[in-house]
Amino acid sequence: MADRNPGRPIVKKKEKKSENKTDKEKEKEKEEKVKGAKKPDKTAKKSEKSEEQPQTQEEKKKEGDGGAGAGEEAEGKMDGVEENGEFQPIDLPPFEIVTGEQMNPFYFKFQFRNVEYSSGRNKTFLCFRVETPGGSVEPLQGFMEDEHALAHAEEAFFQQVLPHYDPNQCYEVTWYVTSSPCAACAAKLADILRQRKKLRLTILCSRLFMWEEPEIGEGLKALVGVGCKLRMMKPTDFLKVWDTYVEKEEQIFAPWEDCQDNYVYYEEKLAEILK
Repeated sequence: MADRNPGRPIVKKKEKKSENKTDKEKEKEKEEKVKGAKKPDKTAKKSEKSEEQPQTQEEKKKEGDGGAGAGEEAEGKMDGVEENGEFQPIDLPPFEIVTGEQMNPFYFKFQFRNVEYSSGRNKTFLCFRVETPGGSVEPLQGFMEDEHALAHAEEAFFQQVLPHYDPNQCYEVTWYVTSSPCAACAAKLADILRQRKKLRLTILCSRLFMWEEPEIGEGLKALVGVGCKLRMMKPTDFLKVWDTYVEKEEQIFAPWEDCQDNYVYYEEKLAEILK
């Protein structure tokens, strides 16, 4: 009996130990499961990093090769657009003044149309004729156009077409322009007419430029005050420009349906400005 009793506790202890080991194993399995669940995240992160690396290399390659010019261009834009929190003007290359005897018919039909709102018409076309009564010089005629040039077509005319002035000679200058002069050009033209006493200038306009602005009206008044004849183009004037200044070949031009109505509209606005 003495031998059997001590044997039983030993067996029980072994069973307990085996149970304890089983619990530990369970805990280890849980830990391994938790670790196993975390491992895919790490591999996923590694895969994401590995996918991002080629893109970064390509971007670096672009910046080193073809992207260098684009980077410099972007820096130039930032330097020109914004500096110290303030916007700075960008210096753009000026467009040249274009001169010629006859213009493309498309330009005439689009630029000279006397619509009320001149959307997209960012050029000034100026058809001119210079006569010197009693002089030996043949009449000059042609057209000029500008687009954000250093000098507007009105000012450029006296720089390129008629730069010299003979005080003993009379000049009769006629312009057909797509729009009336801006305030700055009107002031410069007024100064030229004050200096050149024997120069007579007649300006026929297809449209009025920003006629609602007070400084525009004052400039036109001052221009008329020094002897300039200013009026709007009639349908017959558009036909004359077509026949004289347009490279039309065999094309025929008929004034727009609203040409007469728009002429009356602008003529009334001009009368209100000059009264």
